[in-house]
Amino acid sequence: MPNALHSKRVLLPDGIKEATIFLEKGIITGVVGGLAMVEGADLVDVGEKVVMPGVIDPHVHINEPGRTDWEGFDTATRAAAAGGLTLLVDMPLNSSPVTTTAAAFDLKRAAAEGKLHCDCGFWGGVVPGNEKDIEPLIGRGVLGFKAFLTHSGIDEFPNVTEADLHKAMPIIAACGLPLLVHCELSTNEGLSGGDSRSYRNYLLSRPSRWEEDAIALMIRLCEQYKCRTHIVHLSSAGAIGPIRRAKERGLPLTVETTQHYLYFSAEEIGDGETYFKCAPPIRERENNSTLWNALREGVIDFVATDHSPAPPAMKEPEGGDLTRAWGGIASLQLSLPVLWTGAERRGFGVGDLVSWLCTSPALLTGQSERRGKIARGYQADIVVWDPDLSFTVEKEGILHRHKGTPYLGEELYGVVAQTWLRGEKIFDKDEGVRLYQGRVVV
Repeated sequence: MPNALHSKRVLLPDGIKEATIFLEKGIITGVVGGLAMVEGADLVDVGEKVVMPGVIDPHVHINEPGRTDWEGFDTATRAAAAGGLTLLVDMPLNSSPVTTTAAAFDLKRAAAEGKLHCDCGFWGGVVPGNEKDIEPLIGRGVLGFKAFLTHSGIDEFPNVTEADLHKAMPIIAACGLPLLVHCELSTNEGLSGGDSRSYRNYLLSRPSRWEEDAIALMIRLCEQYKCRTHIVHLSSAGAIGPIRRAKERGLPLTVETTQHYLYFSAEEIGDGETYFKCAPPIRERENNSTLWNALREGVIDFVATDHSPAPPAMKEPEGGDLTRAWGGIASLQLSLPVLWTGAERRGFGVGDLVSWLCTSPALLTGQSERRGKIARGYQADIVVWDPDLSFTVEKEGILHRHKGTPYLGEELYGVVAQTWLRGEKIFDKDEGVRLYQGRVVV
């Protein structure tokens, strides 16, 4: 007989309802209103806890092979399972080699074998001169491609130019896969000297105009090639208007922002606070309020972490040099509670999180017919959590390889109690992670 999971607060496609979910062979075989007792079924009753689809994070830097001392499949997916994630998608950098060829993809997949605690897919990379590698990577099973319009921070993954995109986008468009783009076009404007510990100086060094110009370019190319184009980690509110108009014209354009752009504001960041450094930077409070409004309207499609950790020494925590510190924020395990804490303060409900963390990321990754909803026939990926409980972020509770994060000491709401993958419980707050249940998704 199937297993069954009951809650008084199940986030279904048609709203929040009391329901019993039946699970068999990794699939949701039925959803029945109320408490449904079936003879022989192993019923788990979670009471008032919220039950929703497993979180999908399509923007994660795992860094293995080659830079496993930064993160790795074992630690990243262990933290993910504890945070309610059932699927993440790994970026083609900062691993070494970067995933820009079929041979590099094979090394990446081999490195993941036997180390996954939740499911994991892969993006391929677009760099100058690798347009002939795009179709072989598609044949290997990448879910789409990632490109940078400015230096990526990794010399092995150089940024593309408009000329490179004219070569790559028709190939990607013909296959119907998305092109994910880091949108900053760097110019001499914004380059600043002065106090290297000053967060204000760092913010001025990467002005909003860089993002806005890059997004204007990608909207134009998206229209020209009808290539699915996805703007990653949107930071500048100044791009919201052009994005809205592009969507109104029916362009295949999607956009994500990150938890840290929504949760933090530049006014709160002290000089030398290198754990806040990321690119594009965390901007001012008024800017970030506009991002929340765009999320409410659906102009921004979803929220992803851009989990990008590095060894502590690379974050320059003692010297506080924001020009030298690695730019990336570690937050994978905190995806759900950070977003819920910020959202609840602004009057959003738990139901809003399904679109931002589940349904819309499933669409980007090509998984929308099997993941992202609690419905008959969908994979039984589920997170059980308590939106009313809070906790303080402490190093001891973080399962990332490195514990440094700007969220340390923050009180967050939304405690993950259980994570289910294909109908099997892979995380329990009181029991820990059930290891090695993840699979490669292609």
